[in-house]
Amino acid sequence: MPYFNRREFMYVSAIGIAGLSIGAMPAWSENRGNKATIALVKTGDRGQGVEKALRLLDFPSMKGKKVLVKPNFNTADPAPGSTHNDVLSTLVREIQARKASSIVVGDRCGPGDTHQIMGDKGVFDMGRDMGFEVLNFETLDESDWVLITPRGSHWSNGFLMARPLVESEYTVTTGCLKTHMFGGHFTMSLKLSVGAVHRNLMRELHSSPHMRKMIAEINLGYRPQLIVMDGVEVFTDGGPMTGEKKEANVMLAGTDRVAIDAVGLAVLKEAGSNQTIMGRKIFQQEQIKRAVEIGLGVTGPEQIEIRTPDHESRAYADKIHSILMEG
Repeated sequence: MPYFNRREFMYVSAIGIAGLSIGAMPAWSENRGNKATIALVKTGDRGQGVEKALRLLDFPSMKGKKVLVKPNFNTADPAPGSTHNDVLSTLVREIQARKASSIVVGDRCGPGDTHQIMGDKGVFDMGRDMGFEVLNFETLDESDWVLITPRGSHWSNGFLMARPLVESEYTVTTGCLKTHMFGGHFTMSLKLSVGAVHRNLMRELHSSPHMRKMIAEINLGYRPQLIVMDGVEVFTDGGPMTGEKKEANVMLAGTDRVAIDAVGLAVLKEAGSNQTIMGRKIFQQEQIKRAVEIGLGVTGPEQIEIRTPDHESRAYADKIHSILMEG
């Protein structure tokens, strides 16, 4: 079922694309201010990290649900340039074990060709072998792009988002923890959503002085039920394809996009990142600040609880918590 009432849909007959007009605050913003739990596992093993993180976390049941997985397939570069296949395959097995009725892995890559990038990463072979569908958003019909026009947004005429994500019954996103040298400043769960926006709008996004606010606003178009973030290796400078790589050896999971990105920024600060990350308080980063303003998640670090499975993870989480509270 869609997350939006039928009455909220309007059709823009001039261009023949289904459009969606939503207010300044999404329907789920009534939960803003509640605490968010982030699972943190200190590990260099991505598969075990995913499994342990999901065991720590409370999230909606997948049983009988059609699950859409939105990865980070920006390019085919090795993690953290793109989602590691170990993360994706483990996540698919976990979803299957929870008795989802079907799994679709969908994305739009860029700047390269989506089909080529998915092929280079072996995703089509993985889908065949593991029993999930692979969806290239760039093959969608015109009618399968939803025009979303949030009031007060920094998009000139709203943005087009892939209908399979907007109307997904159950959404899992899985991204990488890294900086972004092309104006985003960092790429985590909020910026992961750019891969569901029509390619024709990338010029507007990348040329705007409000880019980071616009990134946050894209997230008004959908809501994930589960977020998994790979921080085994991170880019502390450069990115999103290549950059200065360090081992943070951490896997994160949660249900709140603001909270998990805030913890991710604390991980980058702990590892030692560039001045854009180190020189600004976490909740003053434009992506985070705008996401808070439009009600996408927690409003401050005091609302974030970090849950861990062992002493090593707890010791690291204590450092991350201190960084979060300091900003």
